[in-house]
Amino acid sequence: MSALAEKHKAINLSQGFPDFPVDPKLIDCVVKAMREGFNQYAPMPGWQPLREKLSVKHHSDYAVRYNPETEITITPGATQALQSVFASTIRPNDEVVLFAPAYDSYAPMIKACGGKIVWVELSPSDFSVPHQKLTEAVSSKTRLIVLNNPHNPSGAVWKKEDVLLLEALQQKFGFFVLADEVYEKICFLPKGFESLTKSEILRPSLFLVYSFGKTFHATGWKLGYVLAPENLMKELRSYFQYAVFSVNTPMQKGIADYLDSVDLNEVAKMYMEKQQFFENEMKKTKLRPLPTYGSYFQLYDYSEIRNDIGDVEMAEWLTISAGVATIPVSVFYPNPPTHMRYLRFCFAKKNENLSRAALALAEL
Repeated sequence: MSALAEKHKAINLSQGFPDFPVDPKLIDCVVKAMREGFNQYAPMPGWQPLREKLSVKHHSDYAVRYNPETEITITPGATQALQSVFASTIRPNDEVVLFAPAYDSYAPMIKACGGKIVWVELSPSDFSVPHQKLTEAVSSKTRLIVLNNPHNPSGAVWKKEDVLLLEALQQKFGFFVLADEVYEKICFLPKGFESLTKSEILRPSLFLVYSFGKTFHATGWKLGYVLAPENLMKELRSYFQYAVFSVNTPMQKGIADYLDSVDLNEVAKMYMEKQQFFENEMKKTKLRPLPTYGSYFQLYDYSEIRNDIGDVEMAEWLTISAGVATIPVSVFYPNPPTHMRYLRFCFAKKNENLSRAALALAEL
């Protein structure tokens, strides 16, 4: 869709990347680190001061402390963190439970590790966790359950009753859990984001994945990290050491310095303002929003404009006819549903671009 947007000079609300600048203070911190000579290999687990600050951050956010020496590893992006978790846990023919729609990197990585995917479709109306379907999908063969919270593409967030069910199933079957929480700082619930790390039952079997790119709107930097108990992290690092070994040193040093002067809670506030601005602008159109509780995505139902075509065709038609690029939601499913009439919009864009997009869509 980004290629199609480029070809037709469309406003790109498809791919999930911000089009506004990174904080100049963060740029200055990284440049300063380069000029001060922090340009050689960092330690394999990551720059020690950065891991120490992440330990403090996590404790401040969720009242859970991870040991920076043995339980935190910096990775070249959250996607590589996911790969390291899969490679260190999945054995040939292990079953891995995935929720559809799913971020598109999960399934290929799991298959590459020899895993067998058991799909559980989220409720098509609100993308909530279907308890009966999840219960039926889990068995003694389940090695790992992967969840994305807040969820891409829907913006849904796990509820307390969902976590309670996951805890009961984990106690019964003993599987690992991978919580992809890259949008933790982009959550719009009044109480804030509730990480799975707060579950004492799940924590001993839990991997947590995060992204500096998402939090600092610097997706091209590809820098993330993973948290896990020491015994699990030891296994992950045994793979990571040879697959990656070390991550960009000056960026780690720069981020560590930057964390001293930034309030990460401002990230959610900024994105909430953008989401509300975009939703208000979109009232001029015939597209109808679905609620979003996190991430920088929102789904819109286009059936009042055209109900005669599927979402892939609709996304292409909008790009060419209206000059606005989006993502069809059906492509996040293993078997794309033909009834799907939702498109995913990325609102991590400049307000003028959001306004221009809404105005173009209003003319349909």
